Amino acid sequence: MNIKPSSWDRALAREGRYDGKFLIGVLTTGIYCLPSCAARPPKPENVRLFKTEEEAKAAGLRACKRCRPDLFYRGEDSDISLFEGLVSRVRAAPQNFADVFALAQACGVSQTKLGELMRDHAHLAPAQWLRRERVRAACRQLLGGDEKIMDVGFSVGFESESVFHRQFLALTRLTPGAYRALKGTSVFLVQLPPTWRETEILAYHARDPESLCERVDGRSIFKALATPDGAAILEISLEGEGAWCRAHASAKLGRDSMALLHASALKMLGFANEVAGFEARAGRDERLSTVVARRRGLRVPLTPTGFDGLAWAIIGQQVNVKFAAALRREVIGLAGEQVEGMRAHPAAARVAALDPKELTSRKFSRSKAEYVIEAARQVADGRLDAEKLGDGSASAAEKALTRIRGIGTWTARYMLLRGAGFADCAPAGDSALATALQRLHQSPERPDVKETEVLMREYSPHRSLATAHLWASLRDAA
Repeated sequence: MNIKPSSWDRALAREGRYDGKFLIGVLTTGIYCLPSCAARPPKPENVRLFKTEEEAKAAGLRACKRCRPDLFYRGEDSDISLFEGLVSRVRAAPQNFADVFALAQACGVSQTKLGELMRDHAHLAPAQWLRRERVRAACRQLLGGDEKIMDVGFSVGFESESVFHRQFLALTRLTPGAYRALKGTSVFLVQLPPTWRETEILAYHARDPESLCERVDGRSIFKALATPDGAAILEISLEGEGAWCRAHASAKLGRDSMALLHASALKMLGFANEVAGFEARAGRDERLSTVVARRRGLRVPLTPTGFDGLAWAIIGQQVNVKFAAALRREVIGLAGEQVEGMRAHPAAARVAALDPKELTSRKFSRSKAEYVIEAARQVADGRLDAEKLGDGSASAAEKALTRIRGIGTWTARYMLLRGAGFADCAPAGDSALATALQRLHQSPERPDVKETEVLMREYSPHRSLATAHLWASLRDAA
């Protein structure tokens, strides 16, 4: 090549300006890298430049596992691939990863890089993510076998029985024994932490007083849900320091259905993410601290199923909540399964089978009807797994969603916040969020989409909770 190893600007290289123009071969290590690779710069005398991957491979070099030039030239996101590869290995054998250092080693990156990777894709710190994966593995074993509870904890990587119980309770709000008992019961008690707030949870599930699939009666929430054993109603009654959850169905529900109802209860009660880190961060923010102090313990309630969240996000585009709720009722009335006077939110296949004319005759615009049905078809035929978006990469999920016709950045991020439970989503373009930010910063004008993005970056990695607090602050002003 006509570029000498010592002639390019390393600062521009680190910014990615030369990626795709040439590759850096390091003869002493036998690897080839992108010019932007964050690894320690090699000595110039050990470097050889290549125009293509083929040239580098012909020289006996292999792709760098850190910057992944092989993925770059295939048009794939190297960080997404790195994260998804780690996810696959940990879920196959969580006991093989003792700590964050082991996770970093498995990726071939530093712990700093691992932290960035987890923050961008899981919206969690590495230790939080590893703890969550261990607990989820334990849940599967508790329902699927009869091993001693202590043995289950050890088998998924917990170092002691007490740590296992404490962390299992923190994430599932049940003890391991109570979770195993889901196999033979229709009632379970979700333990609520002392700072948990019910006001916003009840208000969210009561947002449509005429809803066919959920209602609030005093301190009880009723939600109609489809389960593997047929439609059922999940009743969540808030009593003291706990939430009694009862399943109402015409047939006995098996372990998979009860596990689904338990997971649904956690989402509905806002246990997808922790709040302590955000509240500590907000306490150091002169503006936001006052807003947060009024609602310590506020959580983000989720839709219990991913497709419910996706449909709501699409239906809610550019209309007010009242009208969006009315449109949603039409979909549920057309395709939802009846159960004890209520209707479960329809599965994607049922919505995919609708004719757009059935929706346009019920106040849907032609485009909105087509968007909802097209999204349902993508979920129904497996092109989009709406129920597992929250288990993977947030970045990959946003890309997958925005590839669907009718789904832009606002819709995708609202879905990731409310339907998938990611902790660091700010739905830029949201009118209420912009208004809340304008009032918080006492600005003469509402911020536009780009300005909203910039203002919300200040609250990363807790932008979902920050969004919820800002939305709630509008009620104070009212």
